[in-house]
Amino acid sequence: MSSQAEKSEQESTEYPPLEKIPVHVGIIMDGNGRWARERGLPRLAGHRAGVENLRRVLRAAVEFGIQVLTLYAFSTENWGRPEEEVRGLLNLMERAIDRELPELHREGVQIRHIGRLERVPERLKQKILHALDLTKDNQRLILNVAFNYGGRAEIVDAVRRIIEDGVLPNEVDEALISRYLYTAGLPDPDLIIRTSGEMRVSNFLIWQGAYAEYYVTPTYWPDFDKDELYKALVAFSRRERRFGLLPG
Repeated sequence: MSSQAEKSEQESTEYPPLEKIPVHVGIIMDGNGRWARERGLPRLAGHRAGVENLRRVLRAAVEFGIQVLTLYAFSTENWGRPEEEVRGLLNLMERAIDRELPELHREGVQIRHIGRLERVPERLKQKILHALDLTKDNQRLILNVAFNYGGRAEIVDAVRRIIEDGVLPNEVDEALISRYLYTAGLPDPDLIIRTSGEMRVSNFLIWQGAYAEYYVTPTYWPDFDKDELYKALVAFSRRERRFGLLPG
């Protein structure tokens, strides 16, 4: 089936209403390399397919009523990959901004960057900053792009800023630390999805995800479509969130 036919089929599919919709969904987009290898393609072709998949997942997230979507695009550890792959990933990020930003802005998506801008090439850094400024007043969907992001690095940065601001030890609590994280002002994720079947959090939202529901699918990220997102939301809606308490 062609991709256009698949898109038309999904658009015509009726999805039963969900009892609970997570406000904030995080996605660890994994499996691009294995997707490419199974097709005899270079790893970068898998990353390219993963970028192409962003549009349909964003569209589906809006349709299902998700308000905040956080995508794990590039970790602080990813700099250790082969130089050619890193360069290719940075180029893909730059081209994705050029191609997708106008439509995202028209659709009311507010783009936020979470992570460090250190080591990011200057031209890409300026394009990221432009995207943030252009979309800052949009309200339809908040899209957090975790780029050059690491959960431990985020906590380190928060602690450094707390110290720089002269906060006294007895003033430090969980709420204060949350206000110093990259996601300050946003609700913690209700649901974190990991594609490709790997059972680990990979340093993603390790503070914010303390009581998130996790959903792991064997589907590789380039194949994770509207149907797959709906399956994850169905699984979430069937769970009883206890936050460490006994069931009511």
